[in-house]
Amino acid sequence: MSLELIAIAAGIIITWLLFTGIIKILKTSVTTALTIAVILLLIQVLFGIRYQQVWQELNQLVQDFLVN
Repeated sequence: MSLELIAIAAGIIITWLLFTGIIKILKTSVTTALTIAVILLLIQVLFGIRYQQVWQELNQLVQDFLVN
């Protein structure tokens, strides 16, 4: 087997591994975003809390955590 064929095969394998890794990351990101959206929708429907209120509370928690 020539060195060129080995290099091409290695390149194809590395490209495939990177592609599948990126796809997994995208699937996880989309799943997380949809889960957060559903949770916010349920909070709004069940408790009447708007997402702006949740966002303000999260910001306040982060600020309190960073100060202490």
